[in-house]
Amino acid sequence: MIKNKLVRIKSDAVEIEGMLELPEHPIGIVLFAHGSGSSRFSQRNNYVAEALRTVQIGTLLLDLLTPKEDEEYQNRFNIALLTQRLHAAGNWLRSSEVASLPIALFGASTGAAAALQVAADLGDDIAAVVSRGGRPDLAGHEVLEKVTAPTLLIVGGDDTVVIDLNREAYAHLHCEKKLEIIPGATHLFEESGKLQTVASLAVQWCHWHFDLWNKNQRKLHVE
Repeated sequence: MIKNKLVRIKSDAVEIEGMLELPEHPIGIVLFAHGSGSSRFSQRNNYVAEALRTVQIGTLLLDLLTPKEDEEYQNRFNIALLTQRLHAAGNWLRSSEVASLPIALFGASTGAAAALQVAADLGDDIAAVVSRGGRPDLAGHEVLEKVTAPTLLIVGGDDTVVIDLNREAYAHLHCEKKLEIIPGATHLFEESGKLQTVASLAVQWCHWHFDLWNKNQRKLHVE
């Protein structure tokens, strides 16, 4: 049974809304950072989130921008603002009912840059990062070099410009990392079966690293 909860998270002078969905006995939680022009209602991210919940992983999908802010196109590429909001959501999780769970970040488009910024800031507090059709290059080379969380970059094989940008970012990551290029997929993974492949890769990556995280935590408590 999935427990759903609409949450409102304060970030400076605004409140951002999100949907927290928890399966019974979750092993971790994935915080989604949506891309430019998207929201927590993104069909693609919700598809991935549903797949995560089937393997006992909780999800928090939220709007990083208010409706008014989203009307200004430049805000969608304001990585500093998106990062600030994602930090607020992470802090909220750490004071919520799921405070003890490990956190992974899933970023799409510009949201990937914000996710990597937060991962660089929080270090070992982040269990994993996944980027779907993302712009990790927008995080900046210095930030990428500070990321310690295992990072998976997923790109469509026909999304040639974004492939090059991901390869550039990949070269600056010094953590455990993987670049998955899905043949025949475009930027939005709209082709038959391609989004399913994205979801499968994200599930495997997050589940594996949540398992490692939880095993390490149990080992620390025993010692």
